[in-house]
Amino acid sequence: MPKMILAIDGVVINEVALAKDRTTIGRRPYNDVVIDNLAISGEHAVMHMPAPGGPVEVEDLQSTNGTYVNGVPVRRQALRDGDIIEMGKYRIRFIQDADQPDNFEHTMVFKPGMAPPRNQSTRPAPLAGAMPLTATPLPGVVAPPPPAPSAAAIRVLTGPAAGREVALTKLVTTLGKPGVAVASITRRPDGSFVLTHVEGQQPAHLNGAALGAEAMPIHSGDRIELAGTEMEFTAN
Repeated sequence: MPKMILAIDGVVINEVALAKDRTTIGRRPYNDVVIDNLAISGEHAVMHMPAPGGPVEVEDLQSTNGTYVNGVPVRRQALRDGDIIEMGKYRIRFIQDADQPDNFEHTMVFKPGMAPPRNQSTRPAPLAGAMPLTATPLPGVVAPPPPAPSAAAIRVLTGPAAGREVALTKLVTTLGKPGVAVASITRRPDGSFVLTHVEGQQPAHLNGAALGAEAMPIHSGDRIELAGTEMEFTAN
């Protein structure tokens, strides 16, 4: 079964199997895939499932900012496996066979009321097109070993999942409820962590203060409130 993988800045925030004849994408809450961002039109695009043997097609619904496939604006376009659909800052990778691996860096999306997975450690390759930066030591110079990563976790304090702990094993971990409020926790090279608002009209609160546009440093013991769930960040 085909699927699409929704990501922003290389971070996966949703995966949707294309099981319907029409799968709508837009900012309005009645869409099948809701993207709560002003760059996305209320009814932005639709994915058409074909007759048996035919290609999946994406159709732009006269959106304000357009729909792009592999960087080219389209009105209606048949899709091939691996094509990238762009809407604003969001990128959607089309996967013809849902059993095939994708190239996005997967992170955990925590939804209030759902018991989160624990101890996820698999890290697929980064988003295609992104060039990893590596430091090359000068000849004869031995590069120092990288600092040991600190152990960090999010402990859920309220709601049905209260008491659960989720280890932050990835460089970027997304938290929240897509279409309502999503934030990310990023591990920096020096081992510190920052909290960033990703999407939604209800920004996360850090120690009671609402997040702005800038990433905020977080420290062990800090409280995060997001989409009606309160959590505690711990690190050592």
